[in-house]
Amino acid sequence: MGEITSFSDRTKASLREALLDAATELLAERGFTALRMADVAARAGVSRQTVYNEFGNKAALAEAVVLRTTSEFLEGIRLRVEDARDLLDGIREAVVYTIEHARENRLVATTLGTEAGEDLLPLLTTKGEPILTAATEVAAEQYREFEPSLSPESAGLLAETVVRLSLSHLVMPTHSAGEAAASVVAVLAPAIRALTTDSKETL
Repeated sequence: MGEITSFSDRTKASLREALLDAATELLAERGFTALRMADVAARAGVSRQTVYNEFGNKAALAEAVVLRTTSEFLEGIRLRVEDARDLLDGIREAVVYTIEHARENRLVATTLGTEAGEDLLPLLTTKGEPILTAATEVAAEQYREFEPSLSPESAGLLAETVVRLSLSHLVMPTHSAGEAAASVVAVLAPAIRALTTDSKETL
């Protein structure tokens, strides 16, 4: 029975990935407004009802695409930050990776730089809470690994600030990835020193 369930789970996960792949491609080509569930179904080779059964509606499908893309970014950041010397170096590496990878990622590049992507931009900004929440939680956990003296609240504050600044640099790219990362680190360095010093003094 366990093997049947496992196979069923794998099949369902595979279907979901295929639908997300199709939706990602179509969002990059056409934007959100022109996305049709029937087109996602056709590209994935399934019925339209299958898409509705899996995601419910177009907004939920788009959010699932955004969250999957975010998780891919977070995994890339995790791997990049693993070799960092300290917290500030880790933040620098994370910001550089985010900006460089965003320019290479077709969906994000479309969102930031094309007419088709204009209606996708709210998914990164005004409707970007799922991204902010997921990225902040992961980053805060990493920061406490570098600096165990950071309180959960301080780590969360720093993480949210880094994520918001990174998104700002993505949406308005006036600097190179390295320059953007250097500015984020320069602004946050005094705050990190203060937060870690205060934490150590209260121990």
